[in-house]
Amino acid sequence: MPNNQFKRGELYSFITGKASTAIARRLQKNFKQEGLDITIEQWSVLYQLWKQDGISQQELCNATFRDKPSITRLVDNLEKLKLVKRISSSEDRRMNLIFLTDAARALQERSMELANRTLNEALEGVEPEAIELCKAVLQRVYDNLT
Repeated sequence: MPNNQFKRGELYSFITGKASTAIARRLQKNFKQEGLDITIEQWSVLYQLWKQDGISQQELCNATFRDKPSITRLVDNLEKLKLVKRISSSEDRRMNLIFLTDAARALQERSMELANRTLNEALEGVEPEAIELCKAVLQRVYDNLT
């Protein structure tokens, strides 16, 4: 007997992104209201670069769970916005390293405040123990499938 307490369709829709989609939509709305002219996808790339500046496009693919064409498009658009710059690796000229610009660094604190506010809205009324359990269950699902 399957080990779930949801109808199969409900479980799949929830695990595949119902909650994450709602959070992403709210965060995008909050960005727009605050005059931050970046998409959630662009923000996810900037977030990884704020954690570790100067990583390769492949490392960005791995960190954001996106494919190479998607990361290339996102980095292209971030370059047009003057938020990142590509620099060829000194060890391997075929590889580009992605670096933040001062403009991107200036967005970090404000965008992170908005992200934290959005997450707090999403988790309002949810007990810390439930959050920890949910994280553990979703990590187990992910581990089971990788």
